[in-house]
Amino acid sequence: MENPLAPWLDKVLQGNCIDVLTSLPAESVDLVFADPPYNLQLKEDLWRPNVTKVQGVDEAWDKFETLSAYDDFTREWLMACRRVLKPTGTLWVIGSYHNIYRVGRILQDLGYWILNDIVWIKSNPMPNFRGVRFTNAHETLLWAQKERGAKYTFNYHAMKALNDDLQMRSDWFLPICTGAERLKENGKRTHPTQKPEALLYRVLLSSTNAGDVVLDPFFGTGTTGAMARKLQRHFIGIEVEQHYVEAACERLSHDVQLEFDAPIFITPNLRNQKRVPFGILVEQGLINPGTTLYFGLESDIRAIVQADGALVMDGQRGSIHALARTLRKGPANGWELWYYWDESAHERQPIEKLRAAYRAQLREE
Repeated sequence: MENPLAPWLDKVLQGNCIDVLTSLPAESVDLVFADPPYNLQLKEDLWRPNVTKVQGVDEAWDKFETLSAYDDFTREWLMACRRVLKPTGTLWVIGSYHNIYRVGRILQDLGYWILNDIVWIKSNPMPNFRGVRFTNAHETLLWAQKERGAKYTFNYHAMKALNDDLQMRSDWFLPICTGAERLKENGKRTHPTQKPEALLYRVLLSSTNAGDVVLDPFFGTGTTGAMARKLQRHFIGIEVEQHYVEAACERLSHDVQLEFDAPIFITPNLRNQKRVPFGILVEQGLINPGTTLYFGLESDIRAIVQADGALVMDGQRGSIHALARTLRKGPANGWELWYYWDESAHERQPIEKLRAAYRAQLREE
């Protein structure tokens, strides 16, 4: 059966996003990433100490006559995105102090449920040359789901792996777009607010899966599309400015999409694996009743495996998790904390190793 989005997939569509979105099928998109106009409201030029002009955002698409007009525009595009998002879909929107609080209010008014606000801390921000305020060294991303309580994609283990096995926090320390990554024409930047690829890489890796469809209603020079292709996601880009459409198409024409290989693009998630109670390992003979388990690699604390899979420790009886919680005096995962003696290796091994062996056996059958 043909994907109803096939005519729009992996294409850059020129036009006003509100108009273009009406042509897309309802509830067809997995993720929206939006980098809308910030409505910077700059009243005068900015100059460096050496009397060179700072390249700000002075394009017509970032200008709105009133805050009310900006709110109306924001409400329209957010409603249009909500229509095309799947019930399980989520939306990311990035902004500065000029607009993000207004966007957040409208998001909530429209029924989106905010999951996180992420602070992108710029490692190399532009200084405040006039010296009258703090340097603007961050932008804010809001991550929201379409329907509160619905199932949504969050690749927790991928984010943890990306962060050297530490849980990813909501403060992201990443540089702004510079160097070879910054698109330029005649020595001047092509787009004033081009986002760094690393930022989009993290957004897409965290909240989409290979094969998902990512919509960017303010596509600009195509960073979202470039990272979608790199991570084996589909994209739909909408951009009103012909000049940016041409720049994005040129950029994407040089991107070579890796041949699809699911193991590369999928981070294993233990939560999605078939549940294996400890007692099954006893039933299957992977560990025998009467075996001594040790609480940790070096600890002298021991427990004895019972025929029903329970453990007995100093007269206390309970599951691998219940006794671990007692010893830790808090939340605990027994699979990670109890060890058995491996005669062949002459050392303690985590009982998780036995569970992994059983799951591998199931896959082979």
